[in-house]
Amino acid sequence: MVIDFHTHAFPDKLALRALSSLSEKADGLPYYTDGTIADTDEKMKEWGVDKRVMLSIATNAKQQHNVNSFAIENNNDHIIAFASVYPDAPDALDEIDRIKNAGLLGIKFHPEYQQFLIDDPKMFPLYDKCRALGLVMSFHAGRDLGFPDTLMAPPQRSRRVIDNFPGAKIVLAHMGGAMLDQDVLEYIAGTDCYLDTSFSIYGLPKQAAAAIIEKHGADRILFGSDCPWERSCDSFDYVDSLPLSPEHKDWIYGQNALRLLGLGG
Repeated sequence: MVIDFHTHAFPDKLALRALSSLSEKADGLPYYTDGTIADTDEKMKEWGVDKRVMLSIATNAKQQHNVNSFAIENNNDHIIAFASVYPDAPDALDEIDRIKNAGLLGIKFHPEYQQFLIDDPKMFPLYDKCRALGLVMSFHAGRDLGFPDTLMAPPQRSRRVIDNFPGAKIVLAHMGGAMLDQDVLEYIAGTDCYLDTSFSIYGLPKQAAAAIIEKHGADRILFGSDCPWERSCDSFDYVDSLPLSPEHKDWIYGQNALRLLGLGG
């Protein structure tokens, strides 16, 4: 089974506008779907993906409820929809209860788009509640092409979150820190978290990826693309080219995700 742990889609009426805006912000980054659920589903089948985690981001407090309603409505047997909470929303903690009660399995945090340092103590009550409820926390980690002048989740800061929340289900996207592989090796690899492979083909040399996986353990690596910004089939080819055993590749492509999400595996 192949599970893409890092994908994005939007409500139909917003999808193309959202992709165009995000692409422009990231210096014309190409995209490979039209951003809708239907087209993303079609592309996932074409690219050989059985299930996908859909990550949404609330970029202000007013968006939070609608973003999560969209996630709840589209959570099904092949879309594992993650929710989002805006850190400064007055009802952020209550929204986490709503997310859990709706049956969602995780929450996406994006320090750049949501304007917080990953290890800011103001975030700790949110992290603690997610840990208590068994919700997976997926974080953007490292650099973001849309924010060239900020770095809100470098490996050093992400490490503080890992150390402060033992037992939490933490996923650091982009192999622990986009475009910061040496810092990932020093501060993140081997710690109690999961890393996803999203967007690696654009900024992580294969030799560096192999070194991170060797130190961290293939049992804590999740296959991810960052679709629509990367095609899942290209991400698959990237992982498949790494010097890993067939068993370890099976773990990465799906078994680790099933175990983390409590879906078997």
